[in-house]
Amino acid sequence: MNAAHALPSSPASARADGAPARAPAAEALAFLAELSQALAVSLDLRRTVTESVHRVVDFTQVEAAALFLLDDPADVPAAERMLECKLCIGPVDLAGTRLAVGHGVAGRSVADNATRVVSDVAADASIWHAAGDRFIAHSLVCVPLRTAAGPIGALEIVNRRDGEPLSMLDAELLDAIAVPIALAISNARQAQALLEQQRLKREFDLARRLQKSLLPKRRRDAFPIVGLNRPAHEISGDFYDYFELPDGRIGFVVGDVSGKGLDAALLMVRAASLLRWAGKDGLAPSAWLARANDELCETTQDGRFVCALVGYCDRAARHVRFAGAGFPPVLLRRAAAFSDYPSEGPPLGILRGVTFGEHAIELDGGTLFAFSDGATDVRDTSGRPIGHAGVRALIERHAAGSAETRLRSLFSELRRLRLVDDTTVLMIEAPRAEAPEVLLEHRVHAAAEELRHLRAALRGALEANGVEAGLRQRLVLAVDEACTNIIRHAYGTQCSGDIALRVLREGAWLSFELTDAAPCVDPDTIKPQPFDDCRCGGLGVALIDHVMDEWRIEPMREGRGNRLILRKRLEEASQT
Repeated sequence: MNAAHALPSSPASARADGAPARAPAAEALAFLAELSQALAVSLDLRRTVTESVHRVVDFTQVEAAALFLLDDPADVPAAERMLECKLCIGPVDLAGTRLAVGHGVAGRSVADNATRVVSDVAADASIWHAAGDRFIAHSLVCVPLRTAAGPIGALEIVNRRDGEPLSMLDAELLDAIAVPIALAISNARQAQALLEQQRLKREFDLARRLQKSLLPKRRRDAFPIVGLNRPAHEISGDFYDYFELPDGRIGFVVGDVSGKGLDAALLMVRAASLLRWAGKDGLAPSAWLARANDELCETTQDGRFVCALVGYCDRAARHVRFAGAGFPPVLLRRAAAFSDYPSEGPPLGILRGVTFGEHAIELDGGTLFAFSDGATDVRDTSGRPIGHAGVRALIERHAAGSAETRLRSLFSELRRLRLVDDTTVLMIEAPRAEAPEVLLEHRVHAAAEELRHLRAALRGALEANGVEAGLRQRLVLAVDEACTNIIRHAYGTQCSGDIALRVLREGAWLSFELTDAAPCVDPDTIKPQPFDDCRCGGLGVALIDHVMDEWRIEPMREGRGNRLILRKRLEEASQT
């Protein structure tokens, strides 16, 4: 007769099988309460397991106990998951022993999510872990550690110290004990997972800051190169750079690292630094790539590689010489026509000793576009990649205005589609003398209910020009407060008219011009108050003064009309 019995996953609260009671009910309840309270404050998995098993051995008065846990399902396929003995108390140490689910008493208990009682081990040939002469198991009980997601392991006790066989009553008690243990282990694992997430977040934040520090600062001195990078996720595998050489040439780099995640980000940092270092020697672009390639081949592992474009242009952007390594074709737009120049070499970091071809072109008033494959992989409204034809169409749609304006507008449209990969674009063209750029002209009737149209128009214009969301909201709020003051104090209840808004961009400055037809105001009477001193209805001027870098009021001639000019300098970080 086989002495192994399986209990259902929810055992009955009492069962009369003739075996003597092992512990009074009050004592068992007190133990469960004490164990639950102790486990509730422990988030250390090793400490939780150790304390749990020791408490079980002491209370149940058994010779040995073992706790098995399943492999983390996030790391191992379900079909390959194993049980591992995390702790063993008794004459024989089984810690570290691994057992397939469905094998042995513990494996079957987890597979069936059922409590198992073996009252006579000698009669059950399937008991896998008998310890020979050192320790002989006579009877045992094994219960699964149940959670809402299924068993996470098993708890087993072996041999009562008084020699009596373990019974169904012992199984019911162990079932009750397993509940807080399973909960504590599950909580400890969740805490470990949270700590791991926090660690990864810190590492990603560090990598993101490091990547951002490698991007070049925006140049305002009629510089011929402008670039933008937008990561598709937390950190980017794309990069770009430009720098000046002693002979007056300007070197430039655009790169795209294979893969995603932290490893790709670290390779990106390394590749960007290496390409800048190699380019500082003024080598021909083909030799520049060859040097960087040989260096990366020596140190890059796991099959990762870098697609890159390097080259030089003169300060007036008349001549450009460049070479590509597995990089998308470079586009030259000149007189509304396109020419493309493909890379003549494989990506960096794959094979040593590779040679790379070069291109030398005259811009003749044209614009050179170098972009990573994230630009062609952008999805349109139907979910299809826009491809090279889509990039050309984008460039055509945003062909007017300064280089910065066109690049910001191009990226704004890309974001309205769907970025699926990191995207970088570098533009090279002859510097132009530029007048202030008009971003928005909008007129509304001076009534509070009309301001929503002005706010919507302003918000859209700022978003289209790459102003980040937080600053965008503050600027809209400041302009709205200014319009409210014009309606309430300049026009008042005795007259009416319109408010005209004009938004200009000149370099790093945004200007907001609000013009009305109300009676002229005295600028000396309008002063901001500290926020702490403002009363209800007096926050408008204080808010404007807080958000804007400069502001002034210009009364118009002939005693009627005012122009309020608000100016904000954009931070460099928000434009790269």
